[in-house]
Amino acid sequence: MSLRLAALAAVSSLVLSGAAPAAAAPASAATGRPARVDLPTGFQPEGIDVGPGQVAYVGSLADGSLYRADLRTGEGEVFSPAVGSPSVGLEVDDRGRIFVAGGPTGTARVIDATTGELLADYALSGAGDGTTAASAVNDVVVTDRAAYFTDSVAPVLYRLPLGRFGQLPAPDEVEVIPYSGDLVYDEDPATFDANGIETTPDGAALLVVQTRTGLLFRVDPETGRSVQVRLRGEVLTSGDGLTRDGRTLYAVQPLSNQVAVLRLARDGRSGRVRERLTDEVLDVPTTVAVAGDRLHLPNARFGIGSPQSATYEVVTLDRP
Repeated sequence: MSLRLAALAAVSSLVLSGAAPAAAAPASAATGRPARVDLPTGFQPEGIDVGPGQVAYVGSLADGSLYRADLRTGEGEVFSPAVGSPSVGLEVDDRGRIFVAGGPTGTARVIDATTGELLADYALSGAGDGTTAASAVNDVVVTDRAAYFTDSVAPVLYRLPLGRFGQLPAPDEVEVIPYSGDLVYDEDPATFDANGIETTPDGAALLVVQTRTGLLFRVDPETGRSVQVRLRGEVLTSGDGLTRDGRTLYAVQPLSNQVAVLRLARDGRSGRVRERLTDEVLDVPTTVAVAGDRLHLPNARFGIGSPQSATYEVVTLDRP
């Protein structure tokens, strides 16, 4: 069983309560900006995204609460309360909504980034009502037309179609798109397959990394047809969160405490690994967000003893 799947299984029934806002972290001597954002004790972070105004949003695997922090000061607070199930990958859209993957519950939520209010809740798979054996809704990317979610143990892509003006769909409008082509799942449901997701630079397709193999795939968002991205023999071992800025793709490799930096073709069919970033501050990071000249990564610290009483933070790397 992967570290991440074990973590999701262990925390799916845990609930934190009364988490106090974390104090601001020490500032970097070079920039005057905080070198990290301290999270509440026992928070167990996973997903991260940055919205307007250098505001970061982080989800908790332990209880599904969301933390909001000002990256200019390092100060923050829990603004969306515990829901009793994990928040895994998340993304903020340009309408101030946070789309959150629900992990083993087989669900997704949409949260108001200002108020923390629940705007919508979706059953993506049947895991929540017992009609399917297993689910691990892992990550999400939002386009002008839809929000797409990966499932790491069920070989499908979930699509929430958005209306003309970004209207959220009704619960019965969830689309399930099976993968075909090069992306093949292992038969063992304890194995993590599809994980991080992004769009190609031209916006025509999706990019999905497979944790089990370290391979990257280009996926047709309408049909689920997948083709392996040509990376000149490189693999993204234990690949997790993906973030793209132009033709540069950042792929987190948690088990090696690295971030692979790739240069992609516009259509996403090929690319090359330019470099791999690492630093002693990384402690099993899961995802990455870009803000200006910096990369921000939550340290999930999978495998640590007593995670409910452990310290957690979002750490910062200079962007290459």
